[in-house]
Amino acid sequence: MHTSRTVKRRVKKIGLPAGSLVYTGEKKRDGINMMLVDYDASHSEARILKQPEECLAYKLKPSMTWINVDGVHDPVLLEQLGECFGLHRLVTEDLMSIVQRPKCEDYGDYLFVVLKMLAYDERENKIVPEQVSLIIGQHFLLSFQEDVKGDVFHLVRDHLRRGKGKIRKMDTDYLAYALLDVLVDNYFTTLEKLGDRIDRLEEALMMQPDKALIERLYQLKRELLFFHKAVWPLREVISSLIRRESSLIQASTIPYLRDVYDHVVQAVDSVEIYREMLTTMLDLYLSSVSYRTNEIMKVLTIIATIFMPLTFLAGVYGMNFRYMPELEWEYGYLLIWLVMLGLGIIMLTYFKKKKWM
Repeated sequence: MHTSRTVKRRVKKIGLPAGSLVYTGEKKRDGINMMLVDYDASHSEARILKQPEECLAYKLKPSMTWINVDGVHDPVLLEQLGECFGLHRLVTEDLMSIVQRPKCEDYGDYLFVVLKMLAYDERENKIVPEQVSLIIGQHFLLSFQEDVKGDVFHLVRDHLRRGKGKIRKMDTDYLAYALLDVLVDNYFTTLEKLGDRIDRLEEALMMQPDKALIERLYQLKRELLFFHKAVWPLREVISSLIRRESSLIQASTIPYLRDVYDHVVQAVDSVEIYREMLTTMLDLYLSSVSYRTNEIMKVLTIIATIFMPLTFLAGVYGMNFRYMPELEWEYGYLLIWLVMLGLGIIMLTYFKKKKWM
């Protein structure tokens, strides 16, 4: 499902020259929201931007500036914002192409980082992906989000507003770490909900396995595969930030990035464990179906075995020969019934003694 949507989105750009600003997501009518947070150790100012040019005044300040853009479907606005911060045309193109793989690119004056934010839709019981892009520059950070309905960055905004921790005393590379950290923490929230679904599915399979449960199992396998594809490349992204020889990433931020890297590895390991659990559950279902089939075949075989001698007797006395003395005997009918019942009881007793039934 996710893969087919990705392919369809890429088709939109076939034949276009490099640097073409084409939004590859679903058509949206909502406007783009831009929020600016300017801060240093002593103050924090937040405001809504109506035009990209409004941020130019903050470029001259020694304070840190974070501009968060909700929505990447307006090529004119993104192009103007890119011109304000000197972004390469290919970067602006990638901002609008929401099928990017997580990556980190160095453009000298700034770093371009693409991430995936994964939310869990409890109503639809599926993972909803959203592309998040970061531009890490000297004393500024731009974050671009595909959706305009909210994010997981409210904790970072709250810390900046209240001055909690060391975030207002650090440069924008530490802000980038903080955004990465809350994004990765949200992975575990999504994983927890997937884990709950797996536990419920396992209980249902143990009680009464059926085809509907197998459909749910395969849906979970697809969701976990998509989760793995979104999170696995993030290890290399963070590794490249840790190894990067750039003045934009300070040595004091490296230990925090290593901590995020450890969390990403833990998330990937959790996905692998869940996938193994689903594989085991599928094997359990197939074994259960095979066992039930064998039990049914055993019952049918026992019934056929019991009726085999009875059918033989009925066949013998059903032959149309003239001279069959038992047919003329007064108690012949009663005797044949007693013989048949006796054979049936003897065979049932034997089967139970052998624990075949």
